[in-house]
Amino acid sequence: MSLSDYQTAAVTGASSGIGAAVAHALSRRGLKVHAIARREDRLAQQTGCVIHALDIRETEALVALLGSLKVDVLVNNAGVGRGFGSLADADPIDIDCTLDTNVRAAVHAVRAVLPSMIERGTGHIVNVGSMAGLYPLSSAVYGASKGALHVLSMDLRLELQGTGIRVTEICPGRVRTEFYDAALDHPKERQRAKDSGIEELTSEDIAASVIYALDAPWRVNVNRIELQPTEQIYGGLQFTPRESR
Repeated sequence: MSLSDYQTAAVTGASSGIGAAVAHALSRRGLKVHAIARREDRLAQQTGCVIHALDIRETEALVALLGSLKVDVLVNNAGVGRGFGSLADADPIDIDCTLDTNVRAAVHAVRAVLPSMIERGTGHIVNVGSMAGLYPLSSAVYGASKGALHVLSMDLRLELQGTGIRVTEICPGRVRTEFYDAALDHPKERQRAKDSGIEELTSEDIAASVIYALDAPWRVNVNRIELQPTEQIYGGLQFTPRESR
């Protein structure tokens, strides 16, 4: 199966950024796209899509919707970065918001679409993770949530062997989106985080990687795509002596 064999897609977090770009790209390729997000006013701008104003943390409503659609493609894109700073200083409400959105909702979304996909012997799960799920980042809550999505993607490949269902994880580095606007409350901290000083990836870059994975021949499962700005590098060594030593 390739993109030309798919008819229906569901995209979470589709009101802006990567989700909006993916929804547009799939719609342009002729799929019936169900765009899911909380902000109905922003969803209304998704021309050519069927919009669903829904908070994906409302599990019962999410499962009822996805279970009724018989989608060929699920793009688990919705994600937040509340509690992005130190875990020691994180508000418990922010921790729950991040884990509920990035992990729990994604797992329930997959659970909702799998029975129909397995019955039909076709389907594609795309989980939009992050480089933060693969490499150390000084944001334990967000990194843990994306690390969970990384392991979910790998384990699903094992669970679904022989079903014909493909699973892909997309792991972007720095992308020019509204992420920090929603993640950080303090204006100076937010502005400092947003000013990377580099040419960042665009939402359209990530959407193109999703299309690439979906469009691969039926014999090809694109397990994972890592992409980051040319000017951004992960890794290296850091040495920070303890002051009181």
